[in-house]
Amino acid sequence: MTLQDIDKSRYRRHLNRVFIGSALALAAFSLGISQLLIALFPDPDGSHFHWNLLGVVAGALLVGAGLSRLRRHPFMTEVVYVWELKQRLNKISRKRRQVEAAAQQGDETAMQVLQFSYAGSRQLWLLDDNTLVMDELAARQTELNNLAQAHGVTLDAERYDESMLERF
Repeated sequence: MTLQDIDKSRYRRHLNRVFIGSALALAAFSLGISQLLIALFPDPDGSHFHWNLLGVVAGALLVGAGLSRLRRHPFMTEVVYVWELKQRLNKISRKRRQVEAAAQQGDETAMQVLQFSYAGSRQLWLLDDNTLVMDELAARQTELNNLAQAHGVTLDAERYDESMLERF
């Protein structure tokens, strides 16, 4: 995955619309399906929990299918990019201990993975206005830069490939 420049205002606007649209669609589908099931299969006891639950599950599946189909629409470009970036960073986080240990030993691949992780996290946190931990990230980046310089490694987040994680 290559890091891309994202227009923050466009991303936030599209994310909000996708979120609100998904929530409204989920509510409408859930209520509609539940009411249809209750009308078709009434319960003499008046308990319709199972039909309501089935309506919510079916609504969630329909919204998920809709988002999946709209994934390649130009409106979704920034939102899908951020979703995919979060998935990549999550995969790195699961192997962070092994990657950091290998980087301390001078492993160039581990350093490139960390560089991508730090660059992606910085971009993600700036897009989401989560600047509370930016100082910690800057300290880690400085530590990585010093480590790379000590081992003669040139860091480049663009060199990251998901297959690099298979080693750890």
